[in-house]
Amino acid sequence: MSSPTLYVLDANVFIQAAKGYYAFDLAPKFWQQLVAYGAAGSLCTVDRIAAEINYPAELRTWVDSEFRPYVRDTDSTDTLAHYATLMQWAQGQTFTPAARQEFATVPDAWLIAYAKGVGGTVVTHETFDANRRNRVKIPNARQFLGVLVVDTYGMLRSLAQILIQRFDVLRQQCAKHVC
Repeated sequence: MSSPTLYVLDANVFIQAAKGYYAFDLAPKFWQQLVAYGAAGSLCTVDRIAAEINYPAELRTWVDSEFRPYVRDTDSTDTLAHYATLMQWAQGQTFTPAARQEFATVPDAWLIAYAKGVGGTVVTHETFDANRRNRVKIPNARQFLGVLVVDTYGMLRSLAQILIQRFDVLRQQCAKHVC
């Protein structure tokens, strides 16, 4: 079995889930699974992303009380170096000055830089747009550093597949030992 991917979640993954298809009252197991996958070392977010999650209030409370152990700091040497590389890259692109300034102040570049430093995959709902000049999107910027990106469903499918593989291994081991 290949080594599992570390998924590094963007704020929109949490916010869109809480406001819609995985609302806390509709799908509490989704939120429990995020914590379980965080505890297993399969997913996390970064401090700057967590800090930007303020709405809905129930989500802010959940991040602070349940997900806090899986919020990673962005102050490592690797993350800082990758962040600086991304800033240089953005300055050399045809983005508007306002887009470059925004990219330097929002947590997106930190998310990508952290994922690069740990060999992780970014999870976001943003999509690639080669023609966009008024905003630096995560899928565009991550491409420069070679960081993989998936959406929530891609992450969940992958995590479910890993879980199935682990069950298969356990079942085989159990069959050999007549559990």
